[in-house]
Amino acid sequence: MDTIEYTKFSGQKAQRAAGKAQLGCVGIDGRTRLRRLYQDGSAKIRLPAVSAGPLEAVLINTAGGLTGGDRLGWDVDVGAHASAAVTTQACEKVYRAASDHAEVRVRLTVGENGSIAWLPQETIVFDRAAFARTLDVELAAGAEALVLEAAVFGRLAMGERAAQGTFRDRWRIRKEGALIHAEDFRIGPAIADTLARPAISGGAIAVATLLLVSPRAQALLEPVREIVGDQGGASAWTVKASGKLLARLYAEDGYQLRRRLVPLVGLLNGKAGLPKLWSL
Repeated sequence: MDTIEYTKFSGQKAQRAAGKAQLGCVGIDGRTRLRRLYQDGSAKIRLPAVSAGPLEAVLINTAGGLTGGDRLGWDVDVGAHASAAVTTQACEKVYRAASDHAEVRVRLTVGENGSIAWLPQETIVFDRAAFARTLDVELAAGAEALVLEAAVFGRLAMGERAAQGTFRDRWRIRKEGALIHAEDFRIGPAIADTLARPAISGGAIAVATLLLVSPRAQALLEPVREIVGDQGGASAWTVKASGKLLARLYAEDGYQLRRRLVPLVGLLNGKAGLPKLWSL
């Protein structure tokens, strides 16, 4: 049963969803196998059958979206020599908040020579939403990670724009204990006005950040730049004897953004390619 918390505001009681899920996997005889699966409240994980390649996990929020006061936590532990690809069942929707903010906490841990692809579908932000997400990644020696987060501020096809609201996204990624990537993206309360600035996105409402930590990073820079085009950019560095490639994209709407994310993820995720639930 989903966990429901109750909070009082404006003299009324409002339901608040809470959920936490943990997934652990290990590498055995060249295969990645499930070690631990824990689910509580509205956070669920499903594991599609795969014949080879990484363990695939699908995250599901049974509350049907997020609003002020909701709390979700995802914890994925990939063991040494194991690999996992994690996505979401659908785009997460963040609705108008009457009070407080919706919060999502993500923690990814990858053991020696393991790999993870964190590839959730886009977060759709509605007008007057309030949302905060933290993403913490710990990589051991030789570990690789592909991390994506994308947000769409409104749905143009439905005549909806996120004019007001708050959105915060905090990333901290460490390798062998050393911080190799940190960023804080914040926008609001005037979301539409901020996105309209030429130095931001010139009115485009869909944005994405994609990070690859891998020795393959430098070699993939030029193909990545070709896909990103002139609506975004990409750079590569060497960190902790491994490569780091960072790409940022923006587009007029979610569909146009995904048209570039699909080949981009397919390129950077190697033989694993796209998650099965991704489509145009």
